[in-house]
Amino acid sequence: MAIISSPDISAGALSLLCDCVGGHAGQRLLLVVEPDGSDFYDAEAPGQTADAARALGMDVTVKVIEGEINDEQDIGRLTETVKGFDHVIYFSRIGDQIRFSDNGSMPSSTMCYALNTNALNSAFGTACHHGLCEIKDAIDDAFARASHIRVTCPRGTDYSGTPDWQTSPAKEVSVKRFPMLVPQPIPATGFSGTVALCRFLIGTGSRFYEPYYLPLEADVLARVENNSITKFEGKPEEVQRVNQHYLHVAQYFSISPWYVHSWHPGIHPGCDFNHNALVDLLRWSGSAFGNPRLLHFHTCGEYAPGEISWNIVDPTIYIDDVAVWENGCLHPERLDTCAGILTQHPNLASLYAHPHTEIGLAG
Repeated sequence: MAIISSPDISAGALSLLCDCVGGHAGQRLLLVVEPDGSDFYDAEAPGQTADAARALGMDVTVKVIEGEINDEQDIGRLTETVKGFDHVIYFSRIGDQIRFSDNGSMPSSTMCYALNTNALNSAFGTACHHGLCEIKDAIDDAFARASHIRVTCPRGTDYSGTPDWQTSPAKEVSVKRFPMLVPQPIPATGFSGTVALCRFLIGTGSRFYEPYYLPLEADVLARVENNSITKFEGKPEEVQRVNQHYLHVAQYFSISPWYVHSWHPGIHPGCDFNHNALVDLLRWSGSAFGNPRLLHFHTCGEYAPGEISWNIVDPTIYIDDVAVWENGCLHPERLDTCAGILTQHPNLASLYAHPHTEIGLAG
């Protein structure tokens, strides 16, 4: 990708570099970008980030990395590529593929989910990163302390329990996220109930396969007990297609098809997707999940993030009977620990009071 420079210093790029990455003058920064023609990121967002980094006095290198991360050998080659840099920022889906990697040889790494310059410099990229991280930590703590959690949605989801953090600890990502989009995954162990699957099934960004998504002509209900999908219910032809899709993906990667690993909802009130998701599902799945109107499950494979994602629209999430998410709207002020955070970050409080609601899915 030939990155495009800008005469102006991007506010979103400065937030990425200063608030998230922690970069400063004299450090070596590597920007990993996708090849020309990938059309996942635009060229201006990494270009503005490179310009901002140079303005901060950083030594900037831009490198195109082709291909995917499929195994430990690929991770080893990537490790060699990034060796010697103080920070790496991924404007590339490779960053998403390594987000659960335990490779301690990697330098400070950040995955940027702002796919274009508009997103980078909108409320999505310029919302107070420190405040969002504090909100995320408070939500993590609330989920960890909860005696009971219940998830519902207008299409029939009713899924509840108490997460078993002892025997099924949820794994946090090793790559920083910018912007901060989701809390730590909540383990599925300890939960049971019904999850309504609508519109489509899609991959998790971990690995890629064909077909990467399965359109659903009618809703399908997944019955779940702890870490297992016990059955799918709905129109017989749709249930058959879902079962076949799971078996196909599981056979391709030699993994357990019916495993449910974990789930988490979006927390960023400035996250949005302003065109039809069905026209560009890959980009939708790589950016929209941070909106509080979406909650996604990691399934198919006994690891995070699995290979098939369920996306629940407009969830209500009760944490010990408090609806912290209500019909897709996150109310952090309903958690006692968040009141002071919102007071300290009034711009973020205003964004939560007037959240972006467009997620590219109508009806």
